[in-house]
Amino acid sequence: MSAPAPSPLAIVDAEPLERQGEVLTDSALAFLAELHHRFTPRRDELLARRAERRAEIARTGTLDFLPQTAHIREDPDWRVAPAPAALDDRRVEITGPTDRKMTINALNSGAKVWLADFEDASAPTWENVVHGQLNLIDAYQRRIDFTTPEGKSYALRPAEELATVVARPRGWHLDERHLRAGDRAVPGALVDFGLYFFHNAQRLLDQGKGPYFYLPKTESHLEARLWNDIFVFAQDHLGIPQGTIRATVLIETITAAYEMEEILYELRDHASGLNAGRWDYLFSIVKNFRDAGADFVLPDRNAVTMTAPFMRAYTELLVRTCHKRGAHAIGGMAAFIPSRRDPEVNAVAYQKVRADKDREANDGFDGSWVAHPDLVPIARASFDAVLGDKPNQKDRLREDVQVTAAELIDIASLDAKPTSAGLRNAVQVGIRYIEAWLRGLGAVAIFNLMEDAATAEISRSQIWQWINAGVVFENGEKATAGLVRTIAAEELTAIREEIGAEVFAAGNWQQAHDLLLKVALDEDYAEFLTLPAYELLR
Repeated sequence: MSAPAPSPLAIVDAEPLERQGEVLTDSALAFLAELHHRFTPRRDELLARRAERRAEIARTGTLDFLPQTAHIREDPDWRVAPAPAALDDRRVEITGPTDRKMTINALNSGAKVWLADFEDASAPTWENVVHGQLNLIDAYQRRIDFTTPEGKSYALRPAEELATVVARPRGWHLDERHLRAGDRAVPGALVDFGLYFFHNAQRLLDQGKGPYFYLPKTESHLEARLWNDIFVFAQDHLGIPQGTIRATVLIETITAAYEMEEILYELRDHASGLNAGRWDYLFSIVKNFRDAGADFVLPDRNAVTMTAPFMRAYTELLVRTCHKRGAHAIGGMAAFIPSRRDPEVNAVAYQKVRADKDREANDGFDGSWVAHPDLVPIARASFDAVLGDKPNQKDRLREDVQVTAAELIDIASLDAKPTSAGLRNAVQVGIRYIEAWLRGLGAVAIFNLMEDAATAEISRSQIWQWINAGVVFENGEKATAGLVRTIAAEELTAIREEIGAEVFAAGNWQQAHDLLLKVALDEDYAEFLTLPAYELLR
């Protein structure tokens, strides 16, 4: 008996939302179903390959550049496609979720690029998934506005003043449970990419831009190859010229750091650059080397700055790799959130942001990220000082940079150690972030920093690592599950006192507490916090 024919449409399994039909048209659902049937099996194979590679790292305790792709790295001649005009100058990029207010503020921010985020800065509630797409459609049609309950109104500036949108779909690991094709949920990455491309590709071309994407949590060049094949198919299927799509890949996993050239090579007709993520990168190091001994124990997350030797190796290799191949090198996040009440906090933070962006610009980066519009002028000034009227500095080849495989994982060279304050901060931030995520918020201001899912991942990973490594803190306390439970209970009490019993009761605090302890204390390390968290999301 032959297998049943695949459904011609992806099936929606959710309560309908206002204006949902404008996004989930029959044609769009048919496109998602086609993407799913063609590419999800390969996605599944690549996820299995991740597990195999992780087992190999556990066995060997090391990583190296791939011998089988040496010919790609050694070939001096290939380049990625030239950048389109709308992506040639990327000196400041602002990031944030695609809610209506953020859409307007980010486009108006003065940044060159807005990373419109369906991934770590957006909790994937069905409303966020669908209305996020709708907000972008409305923005391109200039029919978007927003008024706060207090009466403050937001509207778009003239088109020539708006940031260029680069959309970030979800990572490969997370399915979208509200959309099914055949007997399977459609991967969230295909939903986010497919809906955005289907509705906006031609509209963006008509506006002199194009469908541009950030690709998150890539772990190998084979995953980049899958994305490239998806791009080729999608452009053909909708009659969009090949090479219209452009993708910037986040190098935010330790395995991808060893395959930067290969990733650009696989995407070369669609590649526009690489980005240096931070928290996800550290999370990936913990995840992959969690049983590799004391040499891989990270100190407090805020003690691992971008000037740490192994982080310098990673960022300088990224700049050299990008410029060698004609791609943009985009720097990391300035996550500080300015305080309206504390100018002294602002002054110290602005100085740190300025120093960070000065370093990136002087190292050869072509642009960098900020999380708040008030930081756009600071980052712009750093890059203006180096670039002047040039759109980028891809002509700086950084041939002075020579990075070995060992230098990328030389964690032991750090002087800093885990501290008891660092453990408490990891618990505090983890609980506070997860509670907000369960309410549908992916970008959350905590202790004057804009945090996203990567924050929660590094927080719970460090708790897990310190316990399993038997870390002893400076005060003589040992990292144990019991100590973490005590701190978590104290934090719940402190939050209840801080916000009041009524507000506390209306939140998801106990769920957040329980989930943090589960993913931080379970013997079996969860690959991604968002997988069990998604089961609790409504």
